[in-house]
Parts: sequence; structure tokens; C-alpha cells
Amino acid sequence: MKILLISGSARINNNTIRVAKAMDNYFSQTHETHVVDFIHFDIPLMAQGGLNPNALSTFQENLIAQMDAAHVIILVSPEYNWSTTPEILNMLHYLPNKPFQHLFENKVFAFVGVSTGKGGKAPAIHLMQIVNKLISFGQHLSIVSPKIFESHFTKEVLDENGNSLGDAQYDKHLAGFCDYTLQIANRWFNQN
Repeated sequence: MKILLISGSARINNNTIRVAKAMDNYFSQTHETHVVDFIHFDIPLMAQGGLNPNALSTFQENLIAQMDAAHVIILVSPEYNWSTTPEILNMLHYLPNKPFQHLFENKVFAFVGVSTGKGGKAPAIHLMQIVNKLISFGQHLSIVSPKIFESHFTKEVLDENGNSLGDAQYDKHLAGFCDYTLQIANRWFNQN
């Protein structure tokens, strides 16, 4: 199974990449994984024009290639003003349209919200609603996993490489989310 982890924060030293790396550490033991870090994000705003498939930047080309190859796409978003980041929203404005709409076909999507304190639920639920709508509107055969993961007090539980700092409860919930996502993906792809 090919798993893509999209770390949706463009801020330097963000917590989101810690969570994406922690999941990469977990999944890569048994699956092919890739992390796309939004620190290099450069998709223009809607008013600045569209994405030209023949003139993609290195970041855009990598994001599109990794989404295309992935069976499972996990969007990891910080809680940004009680929602997700403008970068993730901008990506979701462009990619469900031609010529990139195939990126939403036959995928399993899952969502993670990241917080420096107790939080993370809002961006995960917001993304779940948006991607469900994109799948429905585009009539894609994909599925959104119903389980979300909230990463609380992220700097206190994960180092900059995504390694656990020893919080057994956090580690248990992270592994539970990863295992559940794999169960949904295995059921989805074994049924198709």
C-alpha cells in the first residue's frame, strides 16, 4: 500500500511535520510512504491564475505525482484560526478540477488535526467535510475514513524527527489511528 502524508503547514519549525514524520515512521515499517512538506508550498492563489500541467514547479510536480501514486492520502493540518490552513484550502480549490481531478479517484482519505495545546479537532472535521463534498460532487469512487486523529501538545510528545518523547497515551492513539486507517484502506481496496 502506498501512503502519502501531506504536512499542510508552511510555517518554519511547525508541529505538523512532526506528526507527519511520526506517522511516516509508523507506516514505513510495512508500507511505502512519502511525506509532502508544505514548507515548500507555491500553488498560486485563484486570482493569480491556474496550474499549468506543462509548467509545474518542483513542489507542484511532486505533490501531484505523490497524490496520483498513493492509495491512502492523509492530510495533516494545524489548527489555524479554528480551521485548516489557507494553503490546504488553496490546494483543494485547484486539484479537484481538470486536468487534476483524477487525483481524487479510488483513494482513501484520512485527516489529522495538530495543536500546540489541546485541540486539532476543528481542522480535521473541516477537511473531512470538504473532501467528502469534492468526492461527491466529482462523482469519484473514493472514501473518507470516519476516524480522525487530534495531536495535542505536539511539541511535548514528539521531537522534530517525529520520534516519541515517551507519552504512552499519545503513542497508543497515534498507532490506533494509523491501524484504523489501514483497516479501512485494506477493506476498500480488497472490495474493489
